[in-house]
Amino acid sequence: MLSLIEAGLQKVRLGEKTHALKDVKLLAPIPRPPRLRDFLCFELHVRQSRANRYLFGMGSERIDPAKVDIAKVWYERPIYYKGNPFSVVGHEAEVHWPSYSRIIDYELEIGLVIGRGGKNVAKKDALSHVFGYTIFNDFSARDEQYIEMQGQLGPSKGKDFDTGNAFGPFITTADEIGDPQNLRMQARVNGETWSKGNSRTMHHGFADIVAYASLEETLYPGEILGSGTVGGGCGNELGRFMKHGDVIELEVGGIGVLRNRIVAPHVREQPKLPIKII
Repeated sequence: MLSLIEAGLQKVRLGEKTHALKDVKLLAPIPRPPRLRDFLCFELHVRQSRANRYLFGMGSERIDPAKVDIAKVWYERPIYYKGNPFSVVGHEAEVHWPSYSRIIDYELEIGLVIGRGGKNVAKKDALSHVFGYTIFNDFSARDEQYIEMQGQLGPSKGKDFDTGNAFGPFITTADEIGDPQNLRMQARVNGETWSKGNSRTMHHGFADIVAYASLEETLYPGEILGSGTVGGGCGNELGRFMKHGDVIELEVGGIGVLRNRIVAPHVREQPKLPIKII
């Protein structure tokens, strides 16, 4: 796939042999991305996540999301962290939850795939560097994440564990996706809809994150830039979490459905809230 992305679709001659989708196992479209970054682009997600910190013993009650204080810098630039490119899995893969965590959370995101490298890319040219878009489930060990980030760094083990980054089921090329800032997003757990949203609610759009990532730093084909979680797109915002055996489906219009099963024998019930972690 990386070779195809680097060559460009117009230069690739596809083979004549094809296989029915039911006869193949889908791996992650890019099993080892050259680099993985995840941004924080949806204001509602920031507000609702911080409003619910009381669930983890941080405060005595939920704050009104409209009254949550967000740092000025968040509005000024698209903040991101670098993820683990070695923990990537694809559609229908099992997600093996780490033994140190009891709080299983999903994140409903879109992954942008860089097609053409560059440095100091202007915002007006940014989308011409995009190969396509995929679905990204940024699984999060919430209890560990809230503990470690009190140290003013991270996330580390709240995100970095094998099978913790799921991508798929496909990459839809940029020319087929149409307007990336108007994609319907939905999450279902065991068939029940938990989350709905749309990429149009990004405060920092896809062009913004490409331009910012390239600031005095070269982008390479195959890199993945995550949109961050859509507002209402994770259990942390909803006050409900998953357990062993649950099946999580993320759906994004124009891309498809990414499905994964949680394997966590040590977490057989949803946690009782609030959770004391301090």
